[in-house]
Amino acid sequence: MADELTPGTPETPEESEEQAIKQRKNGLYPGVSDELAENMRSGWADTELHDLTPIAQAPHTADRRAALSARFPGERLVIPAGNLKTRSNDTEYSFRASTEYAYLTGDQTHDGVLVLEPAGDGHEATVYLLPRSDRENGEFWLDGMGELWVGRRHSLAEAERVLGIPAKDVRELAAALKEATGPVRAVRGHDAGIEAALTDKVTAERDEELRVYLSEARLVKDAFEVAELQKACDSTARGFEDVVKVLDKAQATSERYIEGTFFLRARVEGNDVGYGSICASGAHACTLHWVRNDGPVRSGDLLLLDAGVETTELYTADVTRTLPVDGRYTEIQRKIYDAVYEAQEAGIAAVKPGASYRDFHDAAQRVLAERLVEWGLVEGPAERVLELGLQRRWTLHGTGHMLGMDVHDCAAARTEAYVDCTLEPGMCLTVEPGLYFQADDLTVPEEYRGIGVRIEDDILVTEDGNRNLSAALPRRSDEVEAWMAGLKG
Repeated sequence: MADELTPGTPETPEESEEQAIKQRKNGLYPGVSDELAENMRSGWADTELHDLTPIAQAPHTADRRAALSARFPGERLVIPAGNLKTRSNDTEYSFRASTEYAYLTGDQTHDGVLVLEPAGDGHEATVYLLPRSDRENGEFWLDGMGELWVGRRHSLAEAERVLGIPAKDVRELAAALKEATGPVRAVRGHDAGIEAALTDKVTAERDEELRVYLSEARLVKDAFEVAELQKACDSTARGFEDVVKVLDKAQATSERYIEGTFFLRARVEGNDVGYGSICASGAHACTLHWVRNDGPVRSGDLLLLDAGVETTELYTADVTRTLPVDGRYTEIQRKIYDAVYEAQEAGIAAVKPGASYRDFHDAAQRVLAERLVEWGLVEGPAERVLELGLQRRWTLHGTGHMLGMDVHDCAAARTEAYVDCTLEPGMCLTVEPGLYFQADDLTVPEEYRGIGVRIEDDILVTEDGNRNLSAALPRRSDEVEAWMAGLKG
């Protein structure tokens, strides 16, 4: 990595003109001569793009902004994308725009801010962005965020055409917000500079109402979102196939080979993984969010792979399969797996319009409670087990959650709008029962210990029932074995 970067993008256009580019401590060049500075100002072709067309979701983002405008009439609404976060010294984490900002604009650039200004009986939307880096003051080649260091970004005119929203220089926004009057709401937690400019104009309660609204607005997906979720599931299925094909290499290395294999598919076909992949082999499968992925992969063990591709438009799948590393389940592994499969079948059947959100969880948990009683692991009947929650020693988690731009989507929604709601067409949720017998659990026979099984699919509520978006991956134990055998040749 080249080491001549200099930190900091100027805060305002005036600073952009006046601020000297600071040299990095221990940089190899002591400064810039007047002659070099003059040379770098000229001789560059005009690269403005004039044939750009709006992004595919522009009509959908416009509808979302219109609904937001109607919900908060007469109020200024401020929704930031967020800023780069330092990983170490002068390197940053990969940027991922805030869900609220991307949902309303389709833009994914750091430092962007969407502002809805009250106008008449509605709002005028403006997206505030960093313009192209300045060539007059040398920013484009000397600054850490200059084009020659991090790549070209759209001009404001280009951004307007692509997003279908008027665009302005974000470096002017903080000062303007400080002078703003009237009621303001902002999405917090993404841009400290914007929050500081609004500190005397907003309240936590009012801002939370905005966050809750934007979370609940995503409960029912539009046609664009459903298509993205299907795309994410299709790519995820291919990623699982990739993993099965290299299980021999994973056995020679570690769970990290599995993580890297799936990540390759996510980066080739999407933006990233939607969350840290859980590549849990053997007893690691009993750790619900095992993301260290540094353990051995052994023949005879199970591999619990919980992973999802995030599309370039930031919609993620969330799929889990529990696979026999050597391609065949043992008798006890199959017994536990088939119980989880039966529970998932019951859960999926309960997903339909008009049903209570909790129905699929209750249906799956009842099956698991019945199996635990049948196996003699807990005293029945199943009704007693469920009433006391005794099955939770081995089932641990809820049976699913809403899915969308966040893997646990719509998390800020009110309880009555989420877990106490009635399912509607367009809602998308996971159904993911599991059984986990910890390696040190002395209440179960030894043969159970260290076995963890979860099966998870992404289920769309339709007008007449549901659709399994991740159905390309087999679920039944015998079908899983046949699928793995086919992939291994």
